[in-house]
Amino acid sequence: MAPVGAVNGYAVLETVAALPISTWRYLWEPEDVRHLGPMAQDWQVAFGFNQDGTTIPVVDGLGVALVCVQALNRRVEELTAEVDRLRSRNTHRDPEGSTP
Repeated sequence: MAPVGAVNGYAVLETVAALPISTWRYLWEPEDVRHLGPMAQDWQVAFGFNQDGTTIPVVDGLGVALVCVQALNRRVEELTAEVDRLRSRNTHRDPEGSTP
């Protein structure tokens, strides 16, 4: 089994946020067929997972999507906790806005 490495979800999320996404079709497909996603060359530059820059392995796409979901979930939890703290602090203020 290959070595396992930790992944920084926030870093992957930033990389995905900067990844160009476009519509495209394979040359052999009819003109009206469209796919949505990054170009394999951009994916390879961003992540370096695939060596040829002509395909995006499904397992890598799923892994990147899952780590981004995890990072976004952590971000939502952090922001929710911050909103809760601010709301709690705000309810303890007197009508003039000063803290007790």
